[in-house]
Amino acid sequence: LLLKLRAGAGPFRSLGNVALEPRPYQLVPLLMALKQPVTRVLIADEVGLGKTVEALLIARELLDRGEIRKVTVICPPHLCEKWRADMNGQFNLAAEVVRPGTAQKLERESAGKSIFDVIPFTVVSLDWIKSDHNREGFLRSCGEFVIVDEAHTCAARKGGGRQQRYQLLRGLSSKPDRHLVLLTATPHSGDKEAFDNLLGLLDPKFEGLSQMPEGDRRRGLREELGSYFVQRRRQDLKEEWGTNGADFPDRETRESEYTLAGDWGALFNDVLEYARELVRRSAGASKFRQRMSWWAALALLRCVSSSPAAASASLRTKLVNLQGSDATDSPADEDQMAKDLEAAAALAVLDGSEEEFSAEEAAPGSDLARPEDAEHLQDLIARADLLRGKAHDPKLKQLVKELKALLAEGFRPVVFCRFRPTAHYLAEQLTDELPKRNHVVMAVTGELPPEERVGRIRELQQVLADGKVPVLVATDCLSEGIDLQHTFDAVVHYDLCWNPTRHEQREGRVDRFGQARSAVRALMLHGGSSNPVDDRVRTVILEKEKTIRKELGVSVPIPGNANTITQAVLSSI
Repeated sequence: LLLKLRAGAGPFRSLGNVALEPRPYQLVPLLMALKQPVTRVLIADEVGLGKTVEALLIARELLDRGEIRKVTVICPPHLCEKWRADMNGQFNLAAEVVRPGTAQKLERESAGKSIFDVIPFTVVSLDWIKSDHNREGFLRSCGEFVIVDEAHTCAARKGGGRQQRYQLLRGLSSKPDRHLVLLTATPHSGDKEAFDNLLGLLDPKFEGLSQMPEGDRRRGLREELGSYFVQRRRQDLKEEWGTNGADFPDRETRESEYTLAGDWGALFNDVLEYARELVRRSAGASKFRQRMSWWAALALLRCVSSSPAAASASLRTKLVNLQGSDATDSPADEDQMAKDLEAAAALAVLDGSEEEFSAEEAAPGSDLARPEDAEHLQDLIARADLLRGKAHDPKLKQLVKELKALLAEGFRPVVFCRFRPTAHYLAEQLTDELPKRNHVVMAVTGELPPEERVGRIRELQQVLADGKVPVLVATDCLSEGIDLQHTFDAVVHYDLCWNPTRHEQREGRVDRFGQARSAVRALMLHGGSSNPVDDRVRTVILEKEKTIRKELGVSVPIPGNANTITQAVLSSI
């Protein structure tokens, strides 16, 4: 009651119903929305500035003004619990999560009616709702206010792999009185058509904006777009709002180099030679077999660059595939496999801006090995298994050294790695290396359901409350949409990302609004010239990211074809 009285004299009716005090810059999207008869806003603020708060402020305000009755959030599956918790805990919106595990139960409780007719506040899994079967019923029953998180994943080229997502959003936006708030930290990644598709969801007049010739119409539309589209960098907030407008920590970044030498270096070189052999064998074969060879070689090199555990897992997968398959594939088999090869291989090997993190964590193998390879593969596996531990693994040894230095300075680190076997390996090794009376090490990977991932984060928060120091080892399933700033204040990149946006997403988990520490640390481990994979990735990709960040002040995905980057890295190796 006191909160409502306090807010009663102000312009907003919602502030008495929220459990936070928004920063002034977070009210800008709300003011933009209130100027429109029907809210259509694209919020593209930099990672960590509070897009969730900005979107839910609009929803809460329109609810309290009586302009809407229902709110639906559409987001990737791994973010559902995070949205539900924020809606419930901060905005007093008792939301239900709708995804495969809960949909049937909610439908039974709805007594024959649509879930979205009965439940006013819902958080819906994008992967569940995009299917043709679920989409049509949703479009008929969906409420008048929709928030779409990670909206860039729904606006790729027409006819591409994201067509179902795009059709879903087109269906939602086609109803002229539906309020629509789109959220993304990367609205434009170099694909003009995808960007135009995204803008067209706000108003069809913006479709094709980038294709228009320069002139008064294009200039007028760009100016008009300013009423729909808000994008701020952290630097903008510091310059325009002052220190009281945006309280963010300083980010202290540095690199730490290890040297691949001894038995580990010898194994790396032998695996590299085997990868070269896979590529050489495909010379003169079909284009499909050549592409498979390139992807198989790249996957193997990524794994062997990550850890002995990931190398062993990838080599074992190759051996299992070899033992369980015929020596040759028929052309019909190749034709069938070719349809999904590029998408599946890119997911397993590259670091795109996709949200399907859990699908890319397993150490990938291939079925390109030959029967005569079996003995060699078994030898490589045995050698990899012997390299586990600080005594034989220089990368792990360097990590332990750097972590102890961070912990001595009072930091609480998150260690990000690419593959699931590496995460479990690091958690096991760090548990042995760090004193148990003072530290608790825990791994979180995509094999856990989203609610269990959140549960483990809560366990580590309790560890901190109990006076011990939590150390989190995570795959990229936690690099997006999860708030870690209240428990952790340092990030270590154990494995390099092949997309600089992923680096920024990882660091944005701790370097964000609400971080109590005045400075956070970000450390990048790499093998320098002793690891040709790391060396080329740093040169081809990460150096470009530094240039982009210097010029624009934000991190964006590298524009262009991912295969071009793959070719550049592999060819140089």
